[in-house]
Amino acid sequence: MSRFAWLEPRPEGLFVRPGGFFLDPLRAVARAVISHGHGDHARPGHGEAIATPETCAILEARYGREAFGRLRPLPLETPIELGEVSLWFAPAGHVLGSAQIVLEHRGTRVVWSGDYKRRADPTCAPFRLVPCDLWITEATFGLPVFRHPPAEGEIAELLRAREANPERAIVVGAYGLGKAQRLIALLRRAGYDRPIFLHGALLPLCALYERLGVRLEPLLPATTTERGRIRRELAGEIVLAPPSALADRWIRRLPDPLLAFASGWMRIKQRAKRRGVELPLVISDHADWDELLATCGEVGAEEIWITHGREEALIHVLSRRGIRARPLALSGYEEETD
Repeated sequence: MSRFAWLEPRPEGLFVRPGGFFLDPLRAVARAVISHGHGDHARPGHGEAIATPETCAILEARYGREAFGRLRPLPLETPIELGEVSLWFAPAGHVLGSAQIVLEHRGTRVVWSGDYKRRADPTCAPFRLVPCDLWITEATFGLPVFRHPPAEGEIAELLRAREANPERAIVVGAYGLGKAQRLIALLRRAGYDRPIFLHGALLPLCALYERLGVRLEPLLPATTTERGRIRRELAGEIVLAPPSALADRWIRRLPDPLLAFASGWMRIKQRAKRRGVELPLVISDHADWDELLATCGEVGAEEIWITHGREEALIHVLSRRGIRARPLALSGYEEETD
């Protein structure tokens, strides 16, 4: 019997039998340990949800406190005992509050990566490498084509586009949790101090980031309640919006919008073309191909399980390097939230 047999895939997600809890379950359960606040990892309805304090605040903002029987904040690097399992969080570098879930049971250490990235991000704690016996990793960008350029260079492209198009609103599609706030912070680091305008759907989480100590201001709403009026004063300004808004009537209220999109998927030109994106920005909150391979080697695990993404190529390369790897069939995690 495998020394990891105490981890049991179920329809709800991965069950940690000696601890009596699930990791990022896909359905409501009695006790969930949640790696971060994205909806494919953090579902409402759990009897108890254990997450970092920042993720608990995000869950409450997104779903309301009544969506969970109990939200239990657990700071990073703070072990607790759940049944026969010692549990603690290590930073994952994905979004604010994101964590790797570290499990220790009878001399064996297992790390559930959640979603993670290895690049610096001014809005969240950096990824910490945790050596382990079993590494359970995502593989969202698990193909050699996905090699992310430095984010600073993509931000420079965005600012050049703004300078070259003073008569147009520069509208950047960005996911509401993590990506939007990281873009704002990167723009500030690049010296851009003008107000950044936000679609209304992005305002609450940006305000929460501010309350949690991440400086983003000045931020302003992109549109007013006066429907139909084009806001010509937004010519030459940067506007952030959720991806769905790029194809919505909302965008008609902006002057001659130049569409940009910030995502690791913008490496694929056909995806950008299909969305009508003029300025694809390859800025990802996930590890790229090289970083996935490097991390799989650096953790020193005797076995690697791959939860979602492009696992076939990663398993092939790891096997050639003498590392035992296999897919962990858990359906329900999305790949489009990057």
